Amino acid sequence: MRRIAGLLVVPLLLLSAAACGSDDDKGSDSTSTKNGVPAITKGAEFGEKPTLAKGEGDPPKELKTKVISEGDGAKLKKGDVAEVNYLGQEYDESEPFDNSFDKKQTFPVTLGAGGVIQGWEQGLEGQKIGSRVELVIPPDLGYGAQGQGDIKANATLVFVVDIVKGTTIPASAKGTEVAQDNIDLPKVGTNTDGKAPTVTVPKDSDPPKKLVSTYVLESDGAVVKATDSVVVNYVALLWEGGKKFDSTYDTGKTATFPLDQLTLKGLKDGLVGKKEGSRVLLVVPPDQAFGDKEQQGIPKNSTLVFAVDILAVM
Repeated sequence: MRRIAGLLVVPLLLLSAAACGSDDDKGSDSTSTKNGVPAITKGAEFGEKPTLAKGEGDPPKELKTKVISEGDGAKLKKGDVAEVNYLGQEYDESEPFDNSFDKKQTFPVTLGAGGVIQGWEQGLEGQKIGSRVELVIPPDLGYGAQGQGDIKANATLVFVVDIVKGTTIPASAKGTEVAQDNIDLPKVGTNTDGKAPTVTVPKDSDPPKKLVSTYVLESDGAVVKATDSVVVNYVALLWEGGKKFDSTYDTGKTATFPLDQLTLKGLKDGLVGKKEGSRVLLVVPPDQAFGDKEQQGIPKNSTLVFAVDILAVM
């Protein structure tokens, strides 16, 4: 079984690398570089787009975490989803390589899910919602020897991160069970214990030609919009033979999908309009899946089946 998350979402800047170390340095500093942490020279307040000084001297070899201003919200923990604004710059450069402030849209980060570089995972865990944090990330906790896009190989990275919101993710969808009367559609389990639901694909029925999106458990949460990001658990199967090809339950990590970046049209269209906290059955025909292209062992012209728990809407 192979994860297909990389096929579903347009690659994001902050995809993960590898491994270890941390050093907290609380407080503020307004001049040049102190203890390996470049100063914010303009826009120092939470919510303002910052300007970062170029780092001076040799960059630190371990993660530096500096709380510029501490919020009064709960501390982030593994499994939480944080909505953040950020600006990123290489330590030895004077211009940023990316920021979310200009985009006017926060960036969702699920702590512990492996969707961002380890410097973010380690630096944000334990920080309070409402805080502004500066992270200085060595290469082994960033993009390492391979670099990323315009980011140089073995670059030390500096990020200013505003933690705008944090959400604790439930273990399972909940809600009212919806009758599964159509014998020609897969049947999905209704357990709410956080374990993977069973999905049984009918053996003697042809797959539907059009997208199917129907409730298994219907909650009363917010309706998903096309501009939202969703935090989900899912099981994915091929209609042909009912073979599972992916599952977040097997990894123990939820997936976060910014819907406007989903490349699998049927998955996006099937989730839009559904309610947060619900479990949904999706049957995605080939023309809204991977079409006539074989993808990571998924045969061409495959109809895909998803049981999706919509755990949070961001």
